[in-house]
Amino acid sequence: MTVLVTGASGRTGSRVAAAAQAAGLTVRAASRATGFDWADRSTWAAALRGADAAYLMHPADIGHPSAAGAIGALAGEAVAHGVRHLVLLSGRGEDQARPAEEAVEASGADWTVVRAAWFAQNFSEGPLVEGLRQGELVFPAGEVAEPFIDVRDIADVVVAALTAGDRYASRTLELTGPRPLSFREALAEISKAAGRDFAYIPVSAREYGEALTGFGIPPEEAAVLIEIFETLLDGRNSHVTADVREVLGREPRDFADFVAEAAAAGTWGV
Repeated sequence: MTVLVTGASGRTGSRVAAAAQAAGLTVRAASRATGFDWADRSTWAAALRGADAAYLMHPADIGHPSAAGAIGALAGEAVAHGVRHLVLLSGRGEDQARPAEEAVEASGADWTVVRAAWFAQNFSEGPLVEGLRQGELVFPAGEVAEPFIDVRDIADVVVAALTAGDRYASRTLELTGPRPLSFREALAEISKAAGRDFAYIPVSAREYGEALTGFGIPPEEAAVLIEIFETLLDGRNSHVTADVREVLGREPRDFADFVAEAAAAGTWGV
């Protein structure tokens, strides 16, 4: 089986590619480095030709209005090229992501939507890390609990969905870690493992959006993120699900295990 992996250099795509290769699949990485560009449809055919399945992860937030159109167009072209199964990474509880999900569901391919909780690796990779290295996390999550999911579990579920025939076709899987933690509690676990104190500074979504525009994020993108944060971080995602255990036959990785590994690697060093 040949699987096209979009976002193959990112947090999820790189793990999906590694897990697919470990499972014996042929991986075709789709990124700008390999000539694939979400914004240039002329680059899509070469990536899709000969692929049996595809993992779709839009580089912008899945809830951004432009994402649904791009994902729907790529899904349609994938079907035209004979791609039989599409797995879309979506956001758990993210109402704004439904148009993108619906576009994949309407594509004519077998589809699986994977709605993931907040990534544990958001604390070790990506835009939050620089603030953590300075000793603080400024974020609009209040005291809401989140069952953080290890990205490696997402990758394992994606590969299982791709290789299980039609078992997970027309299914929406909600992936969480094994226990909910507030962001303050998550920072406390990171502090203990890293041997230094990290401050959690909760702010409103609008204050956070203003900070983003100050860092150069376009106002229209900041507005989308504000809307998403105001809905996602209202407690709707605080409960855990059993979908990782159903698909993989084991419990999801615990946040403490992720923290121990990241701290040992010096992720949050001064």
